Amino acid sequence: MEKAVSGRVIGRTQFEDLVLVPLYAFVAALVLGAVVMFATGVDLATIGQSFVALVRGSVGSLNAVSETLTAAAPLVLAGLGLALGFRAGLFNIGAEGQVIMGGLAAVVAGVALGGMPAIVALPLSILAGALAGALYAGIAGWLRAATGAHEVISTIMLNLISYRLLDYLLRTPLIQKEGRDDPISKSIPEVAELPRLLTFIDVNLRVHAGIFLMLAMVAVAYWLLFRSKLGFEFRASGENAIAARFAGINAGMTIVLAMCVAGALAGLAGANQVLGVLDRATPGFSAGIGFDAIAVALLGRSHPVGVLFAGLLFGALEAGGRQMQVDAGVSIDLIGIIQALIIVFIAAPLLVRALFPWGFRRGPSKKEGS
Repeated sequence: MEKAVSGRVIGRTQFEDLVLVPLYAFVAALVLGAVVMFATGVDLATIGQSFVALVRGSVGSLNAVSETLTAAAPLVLAGLGLALGFRAGLFNIGAEGQVIMGGLAAVVAGVALGGMPAIVALPLSILAGALAGALYAGIAGWLRAATGAHEVISTIMLNLISYRLLDYLLRTPLIQKEGRDDPISKSIPEVAELPRLLTFIDVNLRVHAGIFLMLAMVAVAYWLLFRSKLGFEFRASGENAIAARFAGINAGMTIVLAMCVAGALAGLAGANQVLGVLDRATPGFSAGIGFDAIAVALLGRSHPVGVLFAGLLFGALEAGGRQMQVDAGVSIDLIGIIQALIIVFIAAPLLVRALFPWGFRRGPSKKEGS
C-alpha cells in the first residue's frame, strides 16, 4: 500500500513540478506585469486593452498563429539543446553562439549548394547548421572534460567570439553579398529555403516547414533522454556525477557528447532562422534566441514536452507583444519584464507554492498512508 501511495505522490509531485509551477509562474508574472504598468502611469482600461491585444496578437487570427509558430520554432530547438545540457548537469549558456555558428554554416552551405535540387540542398544546409553548432559547443565540452574549465565561463567567451567571428566572416568574399560594403551575406537560393506552408492562403503568412523540424526534434529529444542508453548516461551524470562514474559511465565522454548534442540543436535553431525566415545572415540575426532559450528550458523544466509548450508560450508573447504595442501603445519592453518575472518564479518554486497554496497537494493523509 505504501508503495502504491508513494507512486501516486511521486506522480503528483512530477505533475506539479512540470505543469502547475510553470502555469502559476506565468499567472503571477502577468499579474505583476499589470502592477508594473499601473505603477508607471498606465490606466486600468489600457492595461485590459493591452492584455486583450496580447491574446489577439498571438492566437486571435491565422496570421497571429503563424507569427507565434514562426517565433516559437527556434526557441524550442535551442531550448531542447539547453534542456539536454541541464539534464546532464551542464549549465550551457552558449546557445547564442551556437545559434550564430549554425545559422552562418547553413547560409554558406545553402549558397554553395544553390545549383543542386532542393531534395539535396535543403537537408544538407540544415545538417551543416547542426554540425557547426555541435562542433562549436563541443569546444566547451572538451575544455570541461580535459581541463575542468567551467562551461559557464567558456560558453560566455565563445558567445563573444561568435559575435566578432560573424562580423569578420560576413565581410569575406566567400560570404559577403556582391556589391555591398556592409556585413551581409549572399541570399540563400530558393532550393535551400524552408518552404512556407500557407502562402496559398496569404503570401504574408510566414510559418514554414521548420515547425515540422521542431516537432521531430522534440520527439527525438524525448526518445534520447528517456529511451536510450546515452540519455540514461546524461541523466545519471546530471543527478550524481560521482555515482555515475562508479557505475562505469565515462564522465568526460558524456560531457563532450552532451554539449555536442545541445550545440547541434542550437545550430538547428540558427539554420531554422536563416533558411526559413531571413534568407541571409547579418550581424545580430540571432536576435537573442540563445538567451531566450535559457528561459524556455527553465520554464519547460528541462523536459522536451515542457520545452515545446514553453517555446510556444514565449513565441506567443513575442507575437502578441507587437500587437500590444500597436493597439494599446504599451512598450514591447513589458514582454521582456514578463519573461524575466516568469524566470524569477520558475527559479523559486517554493515562492510559487506559497503564493498559490490551494493549487498544490500538501501530501498524503494519515488514512491514505496507513
